[in-house]
Amino acid sequence: MEFECQRGTKIGLEDCSIDCVDYPCREKVDTSFIEPSKNPKSFIFDSEKQKSLWRLDGKGGSLSLKCEELLAVNEVLPDCRSITDLPPALISEILNCLEPKELGVVSCVNASLYCLASEHHVWKEFYCERWGQPILLAPVGAEHADEKSWKELFVEREFRSKTFMGRYSIDTLYGHTEAVRTVSVLCSKKLLFTSGYDQIVRMWDLEEGLSIASSRPLGCTIRAVAADSRLLIAGGTDGFIHGWRAEDGNPHLFDLRSPQKQNMEFRVWEHEGPIACLALDLNKMYSGSWDMSIRVWDRSSLKCLKVLMHNDWVWSLAPHDTTVASAAGSDLYVWDTNIGSKLAIVTDVHAGNAFSLTRSHTGKLLFTGGEDGAICMFEISRNDKFHLRRVATWIPHSGAVYSLAFEFPWLVSASSDGKLSLIDVRKLLRKNRSYVMEKPSKVDNRSKNVEPPQRMLHGFGSNLFAVGVGLDRIVCAGEEGIVRIWNFSEALEVEQRVRALRGLRLENRMRRRKLQSEMTGKGSRADQCSVAAKKNQLNGDRNSWRNKRRVTGKLKA
Repeated sequence: MEFECQRGTKIGLEDCSIDCVDYPCREKVDTSFIEPSKNPKSFIFDSEKQKSLWRLDGKGGSLSLKCEELLAVNEVLPDCRSITDLPPALISEILNCLEPKELGVVSCVNASLYCLASEHHVWKEFYCERWGQPILLAPVGAEHADEKSWKELFVEREFRSKTFMGRYSIDTLYGHTEAVRTVSVLCSKKLLFTSGYDQIVRMWDLEEGLSIASSRPLGCTIRAVAADSRLLIAGGTDGFIHGWRAEDGNPHLFDLRSPQKQNMEFRVWEHEGPIACLALDLNKMYSGSWDMSIRVWDRSSLKCLKVLMHNDWVWSLAPHDTTVASAAGSDLYVWDTNIGSKLAIVTDVHAGNAFSLTRSHTGKLLFTGGEDGAICMFEISRNDKFHLRRVATWIPHSGAVYSLAFEFPWLVSASSDGKLSLIDVRKLLRKNRSYVMEKPSKVDNRSKNVEPPQRMLHGFGSNLFAVGVGLDRIVCAGEEGIVRIWNFSEALEVEQRVRALRGLRLENRMRRRKLQSEMTGKGSRADQCSVAAKKNQLNGDRNSWRNKRRVTGKLKA
């Protein structure tokens, strides 16, 4: 989505139901109403010379103009004000109600509105509610980071989101000796973490596809891994959480190879069953287990703060702010982590277990994947009370959906049928931004209008257990013990070349139109001059003929 305005570009109305004519008032023009032409044409409005005043005729539905009123209007309109004369706070509120595309249109009107719309703070909200805090892809210095406005960051990220429909290449990573159960993508550091039945946590370079380091065997199957820039944790089937703290000065953050260090490595035990899922936020760790509980941990002290009990095995969880969503058995839960209370529950979401769960950056959208091959989308709203409702359901797979990942606007799923599905959720979201704000629901829940997945990726064996999404990469792994990275950076380069060519063609088209209009103007003036010359010549011949007749008449008399 681009909002760049070409110089000389004009904004016009297409397919208008009313034809408008600017008819200048002259002395000889009658003061009766002037009906506009029935044939739609293009007119040039000279606002400095005349101002048009139109009335809507209730009978015919047409516009009419009264010339007597034009004279009075010309005395008033020069003193009229524009939107830029409104108080800045009011202009800010008006722009705050617009969507990104609408703001882009506003910025194309004139220079003053371009500055107002481009520098408006709402671009930061647009970005953060979709992707969180920005990731500097090419950090050449703090000065370079400060040069980019929020609008530029938004347009660049929106442009990148198109790449998942383009060309790709596949990088295959070998190293695991058994099935891979979990993957975790750390986009900010371009790192990938994987683990599985071979009991080893491996770290990879996400862009190069090279192995960086691997841990010693942890003693049991690792079914869950979570990482951020300060902490890496892995959950084992023996019920422990093993963690590594980031080291200062280490370009890869974590030292997995060295023997256990007391300050940089830890292990905590409290679960009574295998740990199936893990998550991190700024201050807490979350772990879900087959002992039917979720435990909330303090990151610094490693003490358990809350225990959230379920009615079945916990398969997946997704925290946001003071809430955590969880999938246990076939049910979906939402909890308040401050007081440990249950906010909402949806029973029998899937026919069978709900194996996977993910959440949008705002926390307002939830996605679940189940044993029945279905994917469900839920919306969270908070008015008088907490409400959770189903919005849409897809069935893109013939096997269980084991893993989900969401990076706006793409929902990516991995299934036991060996396929990945890519679903664009933007068409389910209405044009206003209320789905990310504390307002009534505005999401279209008409299931008959739900489109199938926009893309299916094939070429695997059976049983894909895990999937992760980066900026322009999708990572998946499964029963084969092979990690695959779908690299869409080539599609980004192709799209950039296409955009450059499109801009060049537009510039050439505008230049040709300008030259054509100039040539047409010169030709019309030349034609007018030739017609006038011929007319003068004919008038001269006619006058001479009349003079001759007068002379002959006098002679005869």
